[in-house]
Order: sequence, then structure tokens, then C-alpha cells
Amino acid sequence: MAGNILSDETLDQHLAALARSPQLLVACDYDGTIAPIVNDPMKALPLRETSVALRSLAALPQTTVAVISGRSLRDLAMLSRLPAEIHLVGSHGSEFDIDFALDLDPTLTARRNLMTAGLAEITDRFPRVTLEKKPASVAVHYRNVGEETVDAVLEAIAELAERIGDLTVRHGKKVCELLLVPTDKGHALTTIRANVGATAVVFLGDDVTDEDAFATLHGPDVGIKVGEGDTIAPFRVSDPEEVAVVLAALCARRGEWLAGEGVVPIEQHSILSDQRTAAIVTPDARITWMCVPRIDSSAIFAELLGGPAAGYFSIGPAAPNGNPKQHYVDDSLVLRTDWATMSVTDYLDCSDGRPNRLSGRNDLVRVIEGSGTARVEFAPRLDFGRFPTQLEVRDGGLEIVSATDLVVLRSPGVEWSIETAGMHQTAVADVDLDNGPIVLELRCGTASMRPDRSEEWERRERTEHFWRDWANRLELPEVETDLVRRSALTLKALCYGPTGAILAAATSSLPEFIGGVRNWDYRYCWIRDASLTAAALVRLGSIEEAMDLLDWLLGVIESSEVGPERLSPLYTVNGQALPPEATIEELSGYAGSRPVRVGNAADHQVQLDVFGPVLDLIHRLGEVDAPLSAKHWRLVEDLVAAVEQRWIEPDQGIWEVRSAPRHHTNSKVMCWVTVDRAIHIAGEVFGRERPEWDALRDQIKTDILTNGWNDDVGSFTTAYDGTDLDASVLAVGLFGLLDADDPRFAATVSAVETWLRAGDTVYRYKHEDGLPGEEGGFNLMTSWLIDSKILIGDIDSAKQLFAAYIGLAGPTGLLAEEVDPATGRALGNHPQAYSHLGLINNALNLASLT
Repeated sequence: MAGNILSDETLDQHLAALARSPQLLVACDYDGTIAPIVNDPMKALPLRETSVALRSLAALPQTTVAVISGRSLRDLAMLSRLPAEIHLVGSHGSEFDIDFALDLDPTLTARRNLMTAGLAEITDRFPRVTLEKKPASVAVHYRNVGEETVDAVLEAIAELAERIGDLTVRHGKKVCELLLVPTDKGHALTTIRANVGATAVVFLGDDVTDEDAFATLHGPDVGIKVGEGDTIAPFRVSDPEEVAVVLAALCARRGEWLAGEGVVPIEQHSILSDQRTAAIVTPDARITWMCVPRIDSSAIFAELLGGPAAGYFSIGPAAPNGNPKQHYVDDSLVLRTDWATMSVTDYLDCSDGRPNRLSGRNDLVRVIEGSGTARVEFAPRLDFGRFPTQLEVRDGGLEIVSATDLVVLRSPGVEWSIETAGMHQTAVADVDLDNGPIVLELRCGTASMRPDRSEEWERRERTEHFWRDWANRLELPEVETDLVRRSALTLKALCYGPTGAILAAATSSLPEFIGGVRNWDYRYCWIRDASLTAAALVRLGSIEEAMDLLDWLLGVIESSEVGPERLSPLYTVNGQALPPEATIEELSGYAGSRPVRVGNAADHQVQLDVFGPVLDLIHRLGEVDAPLSAKHWRLVEDLVAAVEQRWIEPDQGIWEVRSAPRHHTNSKVMCWVTVDRAIHIAGEVFGRERPEWDALRDQIKTDILTNGWNDDVGSFTTAYDGTDLDASVLAVGLFGLLDADDPRFAATVSAVETWLRAGDTVYRYKHEDGLPGEEGGFNLMTSWLIDSKILIGDIDSAKQLFAAYIGLAGPTGLLAEEVDPATGRALGNHPQAYSHLGLINNALNLASLT
């Protein structure tokens, strides 16, 4: 990471912040800014170092570069020789196009002729005066005129302007411009800002005419005056040589930020949960993501996706105190961060033991202990930072006075200082730990500052017991027992207590590739993902999550205006349709990966694989004598009827491909699973016989074996119509369509490993999917390959790959969705249910071998 490159540390700090802007506009004047002033204006060339910096900035994503000059656009393009990626604007904003030709009406044309004739008389009187003719103006340069003659030249220009009338006269450094059509650099800068959607602007200029541009700057923008003279710009550099240094420094910082430099690796984040919402915490106890009142609500802290300006809640030593260590307390979701002289203990309060209450509030408790001084910064930002956030100091703490929902920070004894940051406010406090522990309670859903009925230590102990008692009831394998337990706790944390929904992940828009656009909102309940999650927990001996999920699904079906055959792939945690997918332009994205999305358009897709995991889950519940009832039997019948009606249709498949539907092999397999498991459930659980289902099951299987297998590829393929490969076809063996010893399954395992494995990870697929950019290896597919190897007897290889897989877990045992095979860096939303249920299944399957 670049250190302080500039001598002006304040400017350096502002440029560092500017470099993290979601959409940055870098704009500057030409003469006297990137090109030194010379006697002959047609010999003013940009400094080589400046040209390099501008070109490099323009090559960065989410970065626009513009040069706004008083020169004609043709002269500006000829002299600057800057590439087309850099926007050139001439005549103080009159010319935005190199082919610009202003169509003057007859009256303006006549006045222009009078103006040029009068100026010709002036140049006759003063031979050292030169004219620069532009489409709607003429610039009069008198740089080479002796000082004793300047006043006479200016007087002659003023007389001409008065004689012609209705001209805009703009004075610059040794130049005076007469304009028929009034415009200025401020208007030009505003136009470019709007056109490119810039969230921050830096403008550099040396001339009086640049003050109009400086006047438009606001918020995070930065204005830099070049050279001497009065200015409203807050910063100043001496000359074009220093401009080159500034631009190079900005380019270096922005490049580092866009490449992910300086951001906390995804896998190093930890999660807090009360089964209503979740908080994401960095290794130094900084909360960078939390949504209230529900986990799929707007974020109150979103630094994870937008930098500090998007909101955070930090606690740490006031002075450097070494690198902290972080761990969960025993088998709970109480998180402790330790420095040499102090510690922070964080938890979302579960002390009442009833996260299933719809009316429950969210209490984030933070306990600071130790010695010395701790610095606390409370920077909430409502609605992802899009709504002004104002704080009010009250007796006993702070209140967010502008919040739609009641939110207070109870902090007795803490003296807060309120700082303004744009349209938001931040509270800062230094607390003396030598006087005893400090307890901070962020209460979402109430404005009360009254002490809780229970002491903090009692609430903490009961919260620990809430998680630990559940974990103690699990039937854990002897393979990676601690990591399996942590994975199970993570899955439990992703359960939404009030309804039984299970989330795919706790976050939105963490990128599947750094700098890419594959950034999705996973804070919803996918029927497929949730069923697979619940099934993994059933295998560990916990059935309550599965029963609650089925209740949620039955509620979704009951309240739906369409039948089960038209189920959406995903719903909100309350079982409602998702809001329209949208982007939050104000957020820069994790490591500059944009867009940041809320909502998910996949809810409108046809994904016929969703039925299979549900009935596979019910089948597992039946095997352990769970209390299944008539309503579950009706669900079985309904889903088989849905498959019977729709299995022959194409769909978007498990990967939600945003292109034309296909006959996906995995989807057909899951339709087969639906009917196969229904047959077993009918006979083994409910004592029913449905012979017609046998025929349907056989029909689907024959179709898959006929059309899903490709002799030329020697494997099952993604879909019936192509030769491309997709790791989800491993389902043919994993879910029992084919026996483990079927050579077609072994061949498919081999093909997936050959074509989709990269090092110790497995890609979902490599074919075109309608989206630009790349993605990482998909952790669940690595898990599926491990399980497939176990089935076909390739045990040593499975163990080796499993050892690499568990190595992806972060310091507190959490797994994200994907991994970059080249760097080992986690990608995608975090923590991801898929990745943890895969680890659990791998460990259970390996343990069964002994």
C-alpha cells in the first residue's frame, strides 16, 4: 500500500479517500495545469509524466478522466494527443465532440462577423496580440505584449465588446475570451459528472476560469489550485510538475484499492447472529455489516461493501497495541477479540432463548475490558448510507434520531463527541478501561435507555448456553469434529428463527471475482439451498431446523396465488416475493467490485431442481422417525404432481444462468429424486402405494440416460443440447440415479476432475453463461467431488482434497462461497451455507468408512 507520497499530508489523506470512490471522475484544465505555460500557445505540450498518469487512470475500471480547456476542441486534441478514453472538452464547455460545429442563427452569425472584424483591427494596432478562433468564441492572447501596452489592449477589447453587445467576457492568465454563447467549466464539469454517474470528483486547474469548476465541488470532491492566485479550492500545488505527482499518487492508490489491496480478506471475517439478523466482524473487532431489523433489511453498517463512509462500529486500543487475536467462546457465537492490554467481547443477545418471536428486537452487546484507553467510533449509516444519519446524545447514550426504526446505543458513562461527515454524523469516544469494563448495547427496535433486567454477564452466559446447548446435542463425526461443529453452528446462525427460513448467506454482493460484476444478494431463502442445509443438520441429529423449514415452505405455498408447480426458487425470510433486483450506486463494492445489488432477479426464474431437495429432506426425516404429519404427505403429493406436470420443460438450472433456458441434466436428476424419494416416503413413512409414481420415475430416468449422457464427451453434460460440462452432473451418483459402481458415474467424476478442477478447487462450469467476467472455484462443487470420490472408492484422493478443503476455513472456522485457485483468497458471500453443509457431509462420509 502506498504511503504518504505528497508533502501535504491533508491532501494526501483526501486523495486516499477519493481513491475509494465507487465512480471517480478525474478532471483538469490544460494550459498551466498539465501543460506548462509557454509564449506560443500552439507549442504548449503536456508533460510526459502527466500524460502517463492520465492514461493510466483512464485505463482503470470505474474511473473517468476529462480535460476541460478554454482552447478549441480541435487544438486541444491536436496538442494533447491524449487517447479517446480521455474525454476532451473545449471552449470552456461549449465543445464536447471533436466534430462539433455550432449552428449559429443568422443574428449570432452577424454578430460573430462583427466581433472577428473588430478583433482584426485590434491585432493590426497591436501586432503581438494573437487570436484563437473557436466555434462560438474568440480568445485574445496578449502574453507577448509589453506590460506598458496591456491596459490599452484590454481597453480596446472592452470597447469592442460594448459596441457589439450581449457578449460574455471571460478573463484568464494573459488571455481574454469573448463568447457569443455563455458557458463555463463548472457547467461542463457538472455535465460530465452526471453523464458518467461520478460519486466523487477531483478537479485541478490554474486559471481564473477554473474557479467556476471549483465552485461546483461538494461532499467528498477535491479541488486543487495550481500555482499562485486567489482561489476557493481547498488545496494547492505549485506547478504542472507537481500535478503529475498528484495524479500518479492518485492512480497508484486507486489501482491498489481496485485490486483489493487494504481490504480485509473475506475468509477472515466472523459472524454474530441472534437468528433474526447477523453482524459481520473483522479480526480487529470492527463491525462492517449489519442489517436491521431483519437480516434482509437495509444495512445500518455497510463498510464491507462501501468503505468507512458506508458505516461501521469500531473498538480498539487508542494507541497501537499489536495485532489482535480472535476466537469464539467455546461452542457459541460469542466472539472475543484480544489485544495485549484489552479485549472486546461481542454477541447478539439470545439470552431469552426465543429467537422465534416475530416481535423480538436486536440487541448487539459489546463489552470492553482491560487497561489503558480504548477508542470507540460509532458510525451508523441508514439505508446503506443513502439516508442522512443524525445522532443525538441522550442521558445514558446515543439515539439515531433520523431512523425509521427506533435505534439507540446505550453507553452509560461514556462521553461522546459528535463529528459531522457529509450528511452523516459519527460519535467518537475515548474510554478509560482502568475504571472497569465498558458495556455498549446497540438496541434496534426500542428507544429505551433503561438497564436490562439482567446483568450483562448473565445475558452473555445465557447466550453462550443457547448456542452451546444446541451444539452439545449434535451427533458429530470423529473426522474434523471441531470444524464440523463450527460449521453446524454457522448453519444454525443462518436460520431465521421467527419463520424457519434458512438463508443462503449472511451478506450481499461479495464478489465471485475481485473487480467483477458477479455480485449477488444471498440474504434470502432458496428452497434448494435451505433443504440441503437442513438435511445436513438432520444427519448430525438435529431435526428442528428441518421441521421449521417445512412449516415455512407450507406457509409459502398456502399464501401463494399459484400452485406448488409454480414455486419461485427463493423467497424472503418471511415467505414473501423478493423486491425487484436493484443496484446501490452509492456503494463502491468490496475491493471495488460493483455493482452492489439488493434483491435477486433469480426469483423469477424457472428452476425445476428445487423440488428434489425438499423430498430428499422429508425422506431423511422419515428415516429418523421425525413427527411428519398429513400436511407433509400432502406436500409430497403436491411436489410429485408439480414434477409430473413440468419435468419435460427447460429451465435456468441450479446455477441460475441468466440466458436462455436449457434442459439441464441436474434439474432432470432432481425431478427424478423428487419421485424416487416420494415412493420411499409413501411406503416407509405413510404406508401408501402409488404405482403410477414408479412409471414416472422410470420415464424420467430413461430420459436422463438417453439425453444427458454424451458418448463423445464420455460423461453426462450440463444440458441435453451441448457438450459443455457442469460439476452439478455429479448428482447422478450422489443422489442415487446411478449406482456408485456404474462406469458412467466414474467417467463423469473423471471428466469433472479433468476439465473443471483447478488445483484443490472445482469450478461450477467454464462455458458461456451470459455474464461478463470470471468467477472462482465453487466450494460446494469441491465438496461434491470429494463425496463422489468416496463413492467410487478413490479414498486417498478424497482425503487429500478434503484436507485442502478444510484449509479454506478462516481463523474462526468460516467458509465463503468460492475461492480463487491462483491466490487461495476467498470469494463470494460469507459465510455460505453451501460451503459449510458440504464440509459436514464430507466429514460424515469419510467417518463412515472407519
